[in-house]
Amino acid sequence: MERIFFQPGPTTLPKEVLSRAKAEWDDFEETGLNIMEHSHRGKSYETVHDQAKERLKRLMDIPETHDVLFLQGGASLQFAMVPMNLLESGKKAKYALTGSWSEKAYKEASKIGQCEIAISGKDTQYRTMPSMDYQASDEDAYLHITSNNTIYGTQWPDLNIFSHPNLVADMSSDILSRAINVSDYALIYAGAQKNLGPSGVTAVIIRKDLLHENEKLPNILSYHIHAKNNSLYNTPPVYSIYLLNLVLQWVEEQGGVAEMEERSTKKAKTIYDVIDASSGFYKGYASLESRSLMNITFTLENSELEQQFINECEISGIFGLKGHRSVGGFRASIYNSVPLESCEKLAKFMVQFQEKYGK
Repeated sequence: MERIFFQPGPTTLPKEVLSRAKAEWDDFEETGLNIMEHSHRGKSYETVHDQAKERLKRLMDIPETHDVLFLQGGASLQFAMVPMNLLESGKKAKYALTGSWSEKAYKEASKIGQCEIAISGKDTQYRTMPSMDYQASDEDAYLHITSNNTIYGTQWPDLNIFSHPNLVADMSSDILSRAINVSDYALIYAGAQKNLGPSGVTAVIIRKDLLHENEKLPNILSYHIHAKNNSLYNTPPVYSIYLLNLVLQWVEEQGGVAEMEERSTKKAKTIYDVIDASSGFYKGYASLESRSLMNITFTLENSELEQQFINECEISGIFGLKGHRSVGGFRASIYNSVPLESCEKLAKFMVQFQEKYGK
């Protein structure tokens, strides 16, 4: 029986990527070594590193005004690095709170400098993205947003509503799933383990005028130092970047970001349609206008029925649907590597489960 997965992260990788990596496991391009055995200063790895950087630039149409960095520490390190590098004395960092990860980013930044909550969706238990009624002021160092919220299954439906001169975005869970105008952002960061590849590497896209030298910062925490050294200041996560490069190549071969966006819309609709047609048997967590195309969250009437749902899912070969403990229920994470066929199989199972247990 085929097994399908809706892992929240790390997610599954495209099968084509895994096959390529398997074929090159003990002999990368006839060198007799795995790529992670190569020196990060050598030509073999340097080619992979530069390919990944250029591919991301092409896929996202990143302008010459911005640089691409490959760093470590996940998005969680970026919660600290962003204010360390961008929050100047006398300025305030503003945060849009839309879920657990934006809360963590705000709390981390508050340890470093002055921070304020610009807007918040906490009063709706993060079911709805808040109204964007905040206006930038001269005291702002930057405005930080989280584009998609994996735990609650919400997403900013229109990123064009933000017009801040120094807009910072955590796009860890929906990067490459829809087209954006990179020029609108001062900085974008994304942990790789959702849409870019495996855990271990974080992509940072930063406007070059923000790459200031700061002698008070440890070198390892300085965007300026990492950019100056082409993300090779210290030994990079070689294998993670190698796989990231293969994932980016896969996205290109599939048709690029436009194709990923079209697929994401179809995949999400396949599951949301079942929820909406269930007459309340399946209860979506996120409000209609804030629904995520990456993480679909829903619950059932009681915990016993939810456990039965999980049990029968696994018998049917469907895994990874258990929701986050703070929300409960279920979460179908349908990142770029999850095929439409998997979503169709889940939708069919959901209809059959309702027919079996619905009143």
